[in-house]
Amino acid sequence: MNFKSRLVWAFFFSLIFFLNSGFTVVGHRGDPIKYPEETIQADDSAFNSGADYVELDLQLSKDGVPVIAHDDDLFRVTHTHAIVSQNNFTALKQLRYDNGEHVMSLAELFKHYQNKPNTKFVLETKIDHSLDPSYELEDKIAAVVKKYHMQKRIMIHSFSAASLFHFRRIMPDAYLILIVGSLKRINFSNLPQVNAINASSDIVQEHPFLIHWLHKLHKQLFVWAEMNESPALWHWLINRNVDGVVTNYPATGFKYKLAKSGTKKYAINRTGIYFGQNKTATMMNPYVRIKEKRYIYPGQKVKITYAVRVDERLFYQIAEKTFISAEFVNLDLSKQDIAPYQDKKVIAKPNKKVTIYRYPDNQAKTQKTLPAKQLLKIKNFNGTPKNMWLYTKLGWIKAKDILFYGFFKQNNFKAYQSLPRVSQHTNLVLLPYNPNQLITPITFKQKLQQTNKIIY
Repeated sequence: MNFKSRLVWAFFFSLIFFLNSGFTVVGHRGDPIKYPEETIQADDSAFNSGADYVELDLQLSKDGVPVIAHDDDLFRVTHTHAIVSQNNFTALKQLRYDNGEHVMSLAELFKHYQNKPNTKFVLETKIDHSLDPSYELEDKIAAVVKKYHMQKRIMIHSFSAASLFHFRRIMPDAYLILIVGSLKRINFSNLPQVNAINASSDIVQEHPFLIHWLHKLHKQLFVWAEMNESPALWHWLINRNVDGVVTNYPATGFKYKLAKSGTKKYAINRTGIYFGQNKTATMMNPYVRIKEKRYIYPGQKVKITYAVRVDERLFYQIAEKTFISAEFVNLDLSKQDIAPYQDKKVIAKPNKKVTIYRYPDNQAKTQKTLPAKQLLKIKNFNGTPKNMWLYTKLGWIKAKDILFYGFFKQNNFKAYQSLPRVSQHTNLVLLPYNPNQLITPITFKQKLQQTNKIIY
């Protein structure tokens, strides 16, 4: 079979794949709002939240290892200045993300996921071939993909057309996507070589004809954006028949994918824990929410079989004919994560309006805000260490918007110190409460510098 014939068949089978799989959710660098980006923890969270694919960035280390990293300098994610291309992988592997994971190679990622066939990846080549005329990165990626037999579980996208053209030569059946920030980049020298275009939401909103035009040419359209969970933007996108969205919020993308397909119930099969301070009643039916005389209790673990979405609200099935609101069950926090904060109170940050939510979901925003200078007791926790939600008698609030208030005893600091960096919230107040005093957060590190009472 000659090259042109193989190219035609690759396009044909990729078209069948996407027509059958429908709206595709791609977690941008995993699930970066909940966990440190491009870590196993973030990838697992994206897949657990319903992502079909996880998008990851690839660069080449000094000794020629494809490394998963978005930035040239890893300071933003590891707090250590290290240029990927100037360091051997053995040195880069010593660097740690806030959750304790180390910087990974593509081979390590594939080795971890090779026996989990439902995990799929979009690989982005971070390269400018006007500065680097070699194709070492592409050749090394192709070698790793083939070694771990991941050909049918990856797509490759890039801003570099040259990079994609090279992949078409060395991996003729690969599904290739050109990332564009301008219509000028979409032309008939590029289109025949790729399967899809990944365009910014601004371009698609400004030029909605692009969707129909690409589909007429038997190409797919993915849309990327910061995706701040705006219902208006999500509704606009999925009602325009785009083929997929690359998003920082894979759980929200999955919710809209279900809405588009009309699906209300889906499998979870995970264990959750209830962190509330008081028992809470379950219900027989999430559609008619009559409480039963059955309860879950503080610290109780429950097996979640299914999730059901009703009126934009999520409920978990925890037994036959037994449901509970998802806000009461946490899937991603451990007892260790919340231990230093569990008996504390919260107060709004000075000069900040702290939004109150009906439940821990960005789309459950209310018009109410937390009263200034009022201490409120934490009654429940949800979310993740990086993106923690707190429940008060007024409703749900985001941990990043408040100050944790209370006298942190030595055992609190021991629990705090034992946490990975991602769980060490620095918005702590270690002073007696004075509503007339200007309150500023004091971190654990600052406290250690100010007192000799706390000993390592």
